[in-house]
Formats: sequence, structure tokens, C-alpha cells
Amino acid sequence: MSAPTAPLATALARGPLALDGGLSNQLAAQGCDLSDELWSARLLADDPRQIEAAHTAYARAGAQVLITSSYQATFEGFARRGLGWEEAAVLLRRSVTLARRAAGRVEQQVWVAASVGPYGAMLADGSEYRGRYGLSVAELERFHRPRVETLAEAGPDVLALETVPDADEAEALLRAVRGCGVPVWLSYSVAGEHTRAGQPLAEAFALAAGDEQVVAVGVNCCEPGDVERAVETAARVTGKPVVAYPNSGEGWDARERRWRGLPTFDPARVGRWTAAGARLVGGCCRVGPDRIAELAQVLKNP
Repeated sequence: MSAPTAPLATALARGPLALDGGLSNQLAAQGCDLSDELWSARLLADDPRQIEAAHTAYARAGAQVLITSSYQATFEGFARRGLGWEEAAVLLRRSVTLARRAAGRVEQQVWVAASVGPYGAMLADGSEYRGRYGLSVAELERFHRPRVETLAEAGPDVLALETVPDADEAEALLRAVRGCGVPVWLSYSVAGEHTRAGQPLAEAFALAAGDEQVVAVGVNCCEPGDVERAVETAARVTGKPVVAYPNSGEGWDARERRWRGLPTFDPARVGRWTAAGARLVGGCCRVGPDRIAELAQVLKNP
């Protein structure tokens, strides 16, 4: 099927949509090595077919929105690998093309969300889960704007400003997207009822309340148990549709570089999330196509 005929905001007004799950875990399941600092973005240059295959797996599982592989793709990160500005721009635009191709392999309408990850993702040192990088809002805006403009040129349906740890960076991102011509969603990474940087979620969500370019606000890359309260707060503060895509619930051991604990992601919770205002629902780290297929069925048969 070709690109959707209806804007994402129109579709959200009709009812909830299923997002995809973690791209990295699907790539790992396909045998890809993601140990590089560029993470999944490395494959944009080295093996783009793997990225398209991962997107296709989620689309076939029932995902109605695919998030591109550009989360950790930046001009600065590619420059460290010896790639010039134009070469990096080609790879950023390719991330949208690959998702669009995968969307075309299924019968249902599938929207493409171009991922704009936080500044800390470029640093590849885990600082996206802390925020407070020591940069001003203006400096963060200057960092994000070129990538935003390049991704917007590729024609996604929406820009996913995702895994944002800090309200200051959210302000910078909202400034950076002005005038790009593409709607956005703003999604924080949270711990309890605060951003990772410690700001109350009500204050963080309020930044987007009056911004017409923002079609949804919410949370991702968080504990499943933190979702329901965050959804309620986002809906109450902004009056906008809410996006929610938590991790599996397992914990990452940075020293041993492996996941610990048992998954707590449960598609049965989705009914409570949608009742609270969630309209874009999926998974993040360690949530694969099988779980998204279950979630999609719950959304179809509430």
C-alpha cells in the first residue's frame, strides 16, 4: 500500500493505533551486531536491508506506525566515522525511505514516524537517561535543527521527538521543529512521575499544551508500571492524544552489558492506557513483534 491518505492526527481522532516495538532487539534477533557507538544507525550505511526487514516484521505483526532507525543517527556521530555532511544526510533520509518501503509490504495503512533522539544518544554514554548535559536550550536547538530539517525533507508522516530526558531539551526540540512542515509527537523518558532529569511531568507536558504542531505527547523507554499515571497527566495537562511505548520491564546491567529480571510488559494493560487517553500504543526496548501482535489484537478487540 502507498503512503496513508489521512494525516496521523485525523487517524488518532478515530481511535487508538498500534505502534511498533524495539527496533534494536529485532535487529539483534536477525543476527545484527549493534555494539557500535552508532547502534542501529550503523546499518543505514552497512546493511540497510536488515533495517527494512525489521520494520517489515513489525508491520506484519500489526503495527500501524513504524519508527525509523534515525534515533542515534546524527551528523556529528557520522562525522566520527569519517562521513561528510552530504553522506550523512543521505543516510538520514534513507531511514525514512526504508520504513516507507516496509509499510508498503502490508495491506493496512501504516504511518512513518522519523525518530529524533535526544542529544545524549549521540554521546553514546547513557546520558540520554539523565539529561542535564550542561548545554543551553539555544545550544541544543542548534544541534537538533539540521537533523530535523533533513528528516523532514524525506517526507515522514510525523517526527517522533522521543526518549527526551529533560524539559529543557524538549523546549529546544520544539523550537527546532518550527517551520519544518511536519507534525510531531513529544515523548519523555520518565522515572515515576518525573522526567529522567527530575522535573515534574505536569510541568514537562505543559510545554506542548498550546503547540498546534504537536499531535501527541507521552512517554517511552520507561517501566510499564509508570505508563498509566503518565498518560493521565499528559491527557489532563495538554488535552492532546497520548503516546505510550514502554520497555519490556527488564533492567539493563551497564557493567555486564546484559538485561536482568523478568519482563513486565503486558498487552492486557493497554485497555487502561487507552481509557486514560493513550492513542498511540506500542513498545520500546525488548518488546518484539510477537508482543506487538498481541497488543494490536487488544486494540482491535477492546
